[in-house]
Amino acid sequence: MSSAYRDPILEFKDVGFMYNRGKKFISNLNLKVGNGEIIGLLGANGSGKSTILKLAGGILRPSEGLITLWGKPLRLYKNKDRAKLLCYLPQILDINVPFRVKELVGMGLYPYEVTPEMGVDEALEIVGLKGKAESYIKNLSGGEMRRTFIAMTLLQGAGLFLLDEPLSNLDIKYQIEILKLLKDLKEQKSISIIMALHDINMALQFEKVMLIKDGKILGIGIPDSVLTKDLLRIAFDVSIDIRRHDSERAYISYENSII
Repeated sequence: MSSAYRDPILEFKDVGFMYNRGKKFISNLNLKVGNGEIIGLLGANGSGKSTILKLAGGILRPSEGLITLWGKPLRLYKNKDRAKLLCYLPQILDINVPFRVKELVGMGLYPYEVTPEMGVDEALEIVGLKGKAESYIKNLSGGEMRRTFIAMTLLQGAGLFLLDEPLSNLDIKYQIEILKLLKDLKEQKSISIIMALHDINMALQFEKVMLIKDGKILGIGIPDSVLTKDLLRIAFDVSIDIRRHDSERAYISYENSII
């Protein structure tokens, strides 16, 4: 999609969802994601992060309301057409596949009958894995494995990435590498990204964050306006304060954290 696109690329309008016809897990959810935005989706375990991403990706269908993708109801897209516009990466990735890096990345071409301009080599170059093209997935480090799947989504050509905790279980070095890569993709290709997180320190690195609890949005905006002591207490049931050094660098304080 063109970087000149001005309307929301993804929009939730009064969306509701329930599991097994039970109590509503998500109710009256409204959300807009703009072209080239990167949003950190933050909340405690079970708060609804994965459910929201799966709804956005068309994996789950809302019980009420409407989800639109580039102005068109998400439910009206055929699978291959939707795959050209968005990609969803789950938190748990299957690394026990007998594929080389280049073979897995090449699977990003499955929606296309005519091969797009970007090739496997270019996608691997962008994520810094060209030298690992012949390596087997099972032999990669955690950070390399995540970058391989991101290369596959790049080849897929989607303008919206839905990433479910891609930084979990990674050393800080790889967390920083993945976050920098995603920010570079946002700047260079106007890719929009919604990334589920559980680490407040990482959320502070985002331009925009969305804090949720029990399937409801507590706040959305810049970290200073959303990651407040009151909202964090509601979201995580613990007293956490965001403070700043004289250099204006933010940090988390757990003083008096017992409520």
